[in-house]
Amino acid sequence: MAWGKKKGGRKEPLFGLPAALADLRLTAADRIPNASDDKPKKAKPKRKSDDADEEPPRERKAPVSRSGTKRRSKSKIGFGIGRLVYWGAVLGLWGVIAVIGVVIYVGAHLPPIQSLEIPKRPPTIQIVGVDGSVLAQRGEMAGANVALRDLPPYLPKAFIAIEDRRFYSHFGIDPVGILRAAVTNVLHRGVSQGGSTLTQQLAKNLFLTQERTMQRKLQEAELAIWLERKHSKNEILELYLNRVYFGSGAYGVEAAAQKYFGKSARNVTVAEAAMLAGLVKSPSRLAPNRNPEGAEQRAQVVLAAMADAKFITEAQAQASIGHPSYNVKPAGAGTVNYVADWIGEVLDDLVGQIDQSITVETTIDPKLQSVAEAAIIDELAAKSVKFNVSQGALVAMTPDGAVRALVGGRNYSDSQYNRAVTARRQPGSSFKPFVYLTALEQGLTPDTIRQDAPIEVKGWKPENYTHEYFGAVTLTQALAMSLNTVAIRLGLEVGPKNVVRTAHRLGISSKLEPNASIALGTSEVSVVELVGAYAPFANGGIAVSPHVVTRIKTLEGKLLYMRQPDERNQVIEPRYVAMMNTMMRETLISGTAKKAEIPGWMAAGKTGTSQDYRDAWFIGYTANLVTAVWLGNDDNSPTKKATGGGLPVEVWSRFMRTAHDGVPVASLPNSQVGWSLSNLAQAASQVSAPTPPAPVNSSGTRPPPTRANVRPEPAAGLDGWLMDRLFGGNR
Repeated sequence: MAWGKKKGGRKEPLFGLPAALADLRLTAADRIPNASDDKPKKAKPKRKSDDADEEPPRERKAPVSRSGTKRRSKSKIGFGIGRLVYWGAVLGLWGVIAVIGVVIYVGAHLPPIQSLEIPKRPPTIQIVGVDGSVLAQRGEMAGANVALRDLPPYLPKAFIAIEDRRFYSHFGIDPVGILRAAVTNVLHRGVSQGGSTLTQQLAKNLFLTQERTMQRKLQEAELAIWLERKHSKNEILELYLNRVYFGSGAYGVEAAAQKYFGKSARNVTVAEAAMLAGLVKSPSRLAPNRNPEGAEQRAQVVLAAMADAKFITEAQAQASIGHPSYNVKPAGAGTVNYVADWIGEVLDDLVGQIDQSITVETTIDPKLQSVAEAAIIDELAAKSVKFNVSQGALVAMTPDGAVRALVGGRNYSDSQYNRAVTARRQPGSSFKPFVYLTALEQGLTPDTIRQDAPIEVKGWKPENYTHEYFGAVTLTQALAMSLNTVAIRLGLEVGPKNVVRTAHRLGISSKLEPNASIALGTSEVSVVELVGAYAPFANGGIAVSPHVVTRIKTLEGKLLYMRQPDERNQVIEPRYVAMMNTMMRETLISGTAKKAEIPGWMAAGKTGTSQDYRDAWFIGYTANLVTAVWLGNDDNSPTKKATGGGLPVEVWSRFMRTAHDGVPVASLPNSQVGWSLSNLAQAASQVSAPTPPAPVNSSGTRPPPTRANVRPEPAAGLDGWLMDRLFGGNR
């Protein structure tokens, strides 16, 4: 390779090429002139430097307008608008795809729309009294369905006015309403207005939960559209009115009207309709029985909305302000729930599984139920602290077993435990009539003499309440004074097993232990079965089955059950009924229940107090009613010497006096036999001190009573020396 030099410059290498091809550098003549140049520029002389050291061409400035601002290229503006349109279309397409995806996702978590049906209303149990009045309602949605045509026209219009003014014009979702609600909420900086339509609210109530999520709202919207396609507007409105919740356990306008106004929804006034419509916003907070002021203020808002929508006139709206009569309490509304619970327990045996709404007709007298409730509650309120008694129960039935009143506790809202039906307690001496009846059936009489003296049974030494003993006494005296030693002697004499058989024959269903202590009522029984076992004494010896249900019908009137009369089963011979009535009448005349009286009526009964004063009983009866009262504590703790002759007798007397007011007087069946113990009271005023019974003769009975051998009622001047000292204990 040869290197050469030019004169005054550097010789470029040829790399073996001909000289003509080796020098390929561009000259000024070879360059394309700039279009903006008017004249060709002269080529600048080369610097005496290597080409590699040449300066790069200077950056040319953009043309400048006369005003001094840069001119914008039209092509760039067009390009920007095009890109904006393109990306807007792309994003819009993806948005549509996203919406479709969300709809599909939400729909996938719903049941198949084509198979959706309006769920059946859960069955309602309506319980009515013997007079046809509604006592209670049970069921998830208590209250009957009401047809839209049967309602006053202003009632559904009240809901439309306040909840969905455009109900008849939208398709299930109201975009205008949603926008209005959104604007209102933004202006108020909070959620002050909702955009859900009545159809959406119905969809939520029928198919969805109450959770506040976006998914639930989207499901609600889809279901609302489906409801609008499947049902007419009036059908949707009727469904809504019968399913919406109004607070206090009331579902549907009928249940709410009965709950708050004591009337059917068919009969509500404009003011009451406005109050019902106002509850939907917040049923728990605005329920008129809890917040009457809030309910009234909300009702005024509804009335204004109705007037604004021209559903009523301004004059009607003003006239309706402040007129709803709310907070109606049915008679016995509290304790009657114990009756409803008992009915719920027996329904399955009577009609099987409940799959439709029914009406249960009962034997309960609402007036007597209210009197019984007041008697228990008032007496406990006055004396529960003094005697350390916290609970009570009362059952009143006719002699044929129809329960007229049942109180299972002093406060149902505090405790739903039914002490009248479910609880089992020791009856104490109120069980003794079964011992004495067994003795009479084995040949003894009310005049039979037995010894009241200390007794020991296999190491057990029962005593009388006063620890005193009165020697030879008649069976009548022993039962009236509730002498424990005589009852135990009789029980052992006739046999504990026979006593148990007698009690079961008369109606006791609980398990009874056939031991010596059975005579003192140590086996537990319920109040309702004990009062049922006393009923044969009041009806002439016929067994009864305590019952409360007479008929069960569907809401359409189809008869599902009707109680048939019990078979006439004579469990006590009439002569023994007469003897027992004579003996137990003496309990109220001179015995442990002297405070129990019903003016003009012949009554009988027996007190009972269990060990350590844990239970206090009185079961008394007339030819009209048999009533049992129990008082004690749920934890079986002792009371402060509450005896059957005290509080229970007071409760019983208060109830029975009212229950017999205006009822024709009737005598107990076969109440007079042999000699009448009522003569004892007359003899009391002629004797200054009790006289021991006459000696027992060889036949085991005493001679006919004379003034010398009658044990009279203690004279008042002796402070009830005998009877008052015997009241209490297991008596």
